[in-house]
This record gives sequence, structure tokens and C-alpha cells, in this order.
Amino acid sequence: MLRRALLCAVVVAAASAAVAQEPAFPAKPIRIIVPYVPGGTTDLLARVVGQQLSERLGQPVLVENRPGVNGMIGADAVAKAAPDGYTLGIASPGTHAANATLYKNVSYDTLKDFTPITLAVSAPMILVANPSLNAKTVKDVIAAAKADPGGIAYASGGSGSSQHLAMEQFTHMAGIRMTHVAYKGSSNSYTDLLGGRVKLEFDVLPTAMPHVRSGKLLALATASAKRLPQLPDVPTVAESGVPGYEATSWYGFVGPAGMPRPVLDKLHAEIVRALQQPQVAETLTKAGVLIVGSSPAEFGSFIRSETEKARKVIEDAGIKPD
Repeated sequence: MLRRALLCAVVVAAASAAVAQEPAFPAKPIRIIVPYVPGGTTDLLARVVGQQLSERLGQPVLVENRPGVNGMIGADAVAKAAPDGYTLGIASPGTHAANATLYKNVSYDTLKDFTPITLAVSAPMILVANPSLNAKTVKDVIAAAKADPGGIAYASGGSGSSQHLAMEQFTHMAGIRMTHVAYKGSSNSYTDLLGGRVKLEFDVLPTAMPHVRSGKLLALATASAKRLPQLPDVPTVAESGVPGYEATSWYGFVGPAGMPRPVLDKLHAEIVRALQQPQVAETLTKAGVLIVGSSPAEFGSFIRSETEKARKVIEDAGIKPD
């Protein structure tokens, strides 16, 4: 009996020592994988939040851009990483909603292979046009598209991206047909959009507005349910001839499936705290996004509903990968 008691004491002591020796999270740099090219909203979100996390957690936070296949390459890297909290990713309508329906062989399961952390921001979208299209309103676009079915080329950040789905939803509801030109991230499309080689694009405010302010692109309509305070004179698509139309983009933080609850709780608390910091809030608000900061459970439910919404748009419009 004494021998057994001594053995138990040794085991307990060893376990306690192991726990005591385990370094507190985080004990090394954290990586945030952005599944799109630098310069877009996902990149901005990762960098401004990452800087705050680095200051708060005392470890470097590195942002790694891994674009390709509508964000699938970057999302796959997150899904396959160790679930220890040191690899995070930015989830988007493409990576965590559309891809599940759009592609036959997605290398990850949107609902099973990730740990939702928080829906960080929602991003209103606007329809912008190159002046060479000679369209100043949504009705002008519809008339031009009906006069030349498939003759107008529009840009997006990739097949199944929020920009692509927004335009396909628009063309489907308006009863018109245009030609899709996909890019690796919407920021990569602006050389051709500004040059007039593609004529239109739905995009989020942070990427599109500098070109609207410079006069190089025209803001025809917003994809939101109501007019945006940043653009009070720009009508919505719904009030411009396509009743019931609404589209938005969104971005959040995820990790690999199986993250320990204490690590998840700490990351969630620190990311939400970062979003609420005045300098971060000001940067993101000026960029044209709305801060959310949901719970992990709320974000998981949101991803499920957005996946179903994307499935309906893709199937109704007959969208195929480019």
C-alpha cells in the first residue's frame, strides 16, 4: 500500500512538473495566413490586428500572403497546420462559403477543418465602372448589357469571390449576361479596370474608393440594403432597378480544427480587444469596413449560413470555376 501511494505521488509530481514547465501561450511567433495578394482588405485587417496582437502578446505576429484558387491555397495551409494557435488565417466569402459548392475537389472541409475565432468585419460593396463604358447608372449598365450580351467584361478577385458572387447575383436578377475575368485578388484587377480592358467590378470600399475619389472610376451603386454614409448620394442597386438586391463581403479569423479551448479563448479575447482599439477601429472604419467581433460560436453559425447562401447563388446563376 505504501509503495502504491509513493508511486502515485511520483506520477502526480511528474505531471505537475510537466505542466509547470509547459510555456504559457504564446511562446513563439504567430503566423496569420492571408489567402489573397497584398493590398486588399484581408491584408489590411491581418496587418493592423497583427500589430496589436504582437504588442499585447509580446511575440512577433507575421503576415504571410498565400494567394491562389480563390483563397484555397492559403485556407488549406491553415487547415493542415498544427492546432496550437500559432497559425491563424483570414476567412472570407470565397474560402469559407463559395468554394464548398464551386469546386468539386476542395482540399479542406469548411465546417470541419477550422476553428472559428471571430467574425472581425463586414465590408459593404459598391459597383464601380470605367468611364469608357459610358454608363452613369445601373439602368445604363443593364441597357448596355442587353444590347451586347456577353460583350461587357467585368473583373473579380477570383471565381467564387465575393466580387464574383455579387456580380453574378446582379446579372441573374437583372436578366443580363456579361463576361467574367478573374484575378488573384481584387487589387490585382485594377490595372485592367483602370485601363478599360475590363469595365465593371463590385468591390469593397477600401479597395475601390481611392479610385472613385481620384475620378478614375465611377461609383454607380452600392450593394447594401441602405445607402452608405460614406456615399450618401450614391443609390443602392435595389433602388436603381433591381429590387431586392443586396450583397456584402466579410472577413474573420480562424485556426485549424482542434485548437485547445484556453488558446482559443485567449486569441478570441485579444483579437476582439485589438479590433476595439481606437487606432485600429479608426483605420478600419476609414477603410470602409464595419467592425463586428463575434463569438466563436456565432462565427461558426454565420459560416454555415453563408455557405448555404453562396450555394444558392452559385447554383441559381450556374457559376463555374474559370
